Amino acid sequence: MSPEPMTPASTAPPGASIHNIGYRHYDGPRLGRAYARRSLFSQSLRGAYGLGRSAKSKVLPMLLFAVMCLPAAIMVAVAVFTKAHSLPVGYTRYAIYLQAVIGLYLAAQAPQSVSRDLRFKTVPLYFSRPIERGDYVASKFAAMASALFVLTAAPLLVLYVGALLAKMDFLDQTKGFAQGLVSVVLLSLLFAGIGLVVSALTPRRGFGVAAVIAVLTIPYGAVSAVQNIAFVQGSESAVGWLGLFSPITLIDGVQSTFLGGSSSFPNGLAPSTGAGFVYLLVTLIAIAGCYALLMRRYRKAGL
Repeated sequence: MSPEPMTPASTAPPGASIHNIGYRHYDGPRLGRAYARRSLFSQSLRGAYGLGRSAKSKVLPMLLFAVMCLPAAIMVAVAVFTKAHSLPVGYTRYAIYLQAVIGLYLAAQAPQSVSRDLRFKTVPLYFSRPIERGDYVASKFAAMASALFVLTAAPLLVLYVGALLAKMDFLDQTKGFAQGLVSVVLLSLLFAGIGLVVSALTPRRGFGVAAVIAVLTIPYGAVSAVQNIAFVQGSESAVGWLGLFSPITLIDGVQSTFLGGSSSFPNGLAPSTGAGFVYLLVTLIAIAGCYALLMRRYRKAGL
């Protein structure tokens, strides 16, 4: 049935008429940018663990989460059964040992967070209104860092609770747990920035996955090899400085200098205090630099 003409014939062009097709103005609340930022953060964080998506999307992140927590649970069981007085692995060392799992999780989820928006050209829709470029970048960065923090802090909580159940010293365990949390906060921010920057360079998720893995593993392998060569040749002073050129060795240098952790450098050679400040400065600059690169990337992506 044809809609009823609403415009008088005297005001309409000859042979034309305007029809009422039922459009109405939105009269609901205007929630604004803050609500949009929170929604984008929540959606991105949930998506990093497959929540709100298909069952297949939940398999890998949940499996990697279980893999991260399983060694901690085994250590706790052994400590409680044997009535040990200390944990076999320090809080600040746990994420370093399981860096491969963290890297795999980041490679799988960082492209999922940003590559699809680029591939299907939905980024300009985000920037239409009320959300802006800075809101999008901040929400995605915070969501990815939060997802990594959940992944890396959960096993530390398992270790802490287990240590208390094993009646280990409360103050020592609380101090170690706090140091471990600071370490994984820095790791989460650094890895989230690197993963998102690399993933935002391509709309193809497969390319993003491969690129993130390469950026995390190749520098680490190269730095570790050169450090061992320098140690064998007697250049022990160079071992500490070489760690500046890999994301995971950056975190290793910071935690071994300031957070009471042991170093995975050859022969356990931790950076000096002066070098430790350089490690911390480079880490913070890398985090800020990744954020700035994302802002620059989305200045063009939003067009």
